Amino acid sequence: MVVIMANAWAEGGFKADTIQTSVGELSLTFIGHGTLMLSCGGTVVHVDPWSRLADYSALPKADLVLVTHEHRDHLDTEAIADVSKDGTVLVGTETTAESLPGGIVMSNGDKQVLAGLTVEAVPAYNILHKRDNGEPFHPKGRGNGYIVTFGDTRVYIAGDTEDTPEMKALKDIDVAFLPMNLPYTMTPEMVANAAKAFKPRILYPYHFGETDTAKLVDLLKNEKEIEVRVRDLK
Repeated sequence: MVVIMANAWAEGGFKADTIQTSVGELSLTFIGHGTLMLSCGGTVVHVDPWSRLADYSALPKADLVLVTHEHRDHLDTEAIADVSKDGTVLVGTETTAESLPGGIVMSNGDKQVLAGLTVEAVPAYNILHKRDNGEPFHPKGRGNGYIVTFGDTRVYIAGDTEDTPEMKALKDIDVAFLPMNLPYTMTPEMVANAAKAFKPRILYPYHFGETDTAKLVDLLKNEKEIEVRVRDLK
C-alpha cells in the first residue's frame, strides 16, 4: 500500500492523505474530532459531519453520510442537510432514526452495499467507562463503527467505543480510525491493545482531544506491521 500526503482541500483548507486502492486513489480528509471525509472514484462519504468544525455548504456533497450514534457531536442535522444532495444515502442507528427521516438504519453486525460501497456496522460501546449512575457512556447496541470497502481497501471508522471483543476480532483492516479521549472512549493503552489484536496496516488515532498521542506512538513502536499516523483530529 502506498500512502501519499496530499494538498489541503481547496474548499476548506483541511489536510488529507491519499491511499492507492484497486479502484483508484482514496482521499482521507481530516476535518477534526470524530469527523472525516472520504472520497474515491467520484464517491464522497462524510462521517459524523459537525458544523462546529466546518462550513459544510462549501465542501463536496455526500453520496453517503455515516452517523455513528446520537450524541450531538456526531449527529448534527444542520451539517447533514448542508452536505446532502438529491440521492444522498443517510445511514445511522436506531437511536438516530428519528433525526434522519428517510435514512437507513444499520444494526450492529449488518452489512449492505450503499452508494456502490460495501458498508459493515461494527458494535461501538463502553465496557469499563461509565457515568456516575453506572451506565456506560455508550451502551452496547446503540452505536456503530463502520467498515467501508473501496476496491481492495477496507477502512474502519470505530465511532465512540472501547477495545471491544468485536473490534479485536476484525480481520483485513487496511486503515483504522480509533478514538482516544477520556473518559468516553479509549486510553492509549486500550488503542494499542486493540491495534495489536487486529493489526490495521495504518492506524490513525482520532477524536483524541487533549490525549497525548505520543504515548500511543511509543506503545506501538515495536509493531512494525502497524504504521501509526497522527493527524489534527482533536
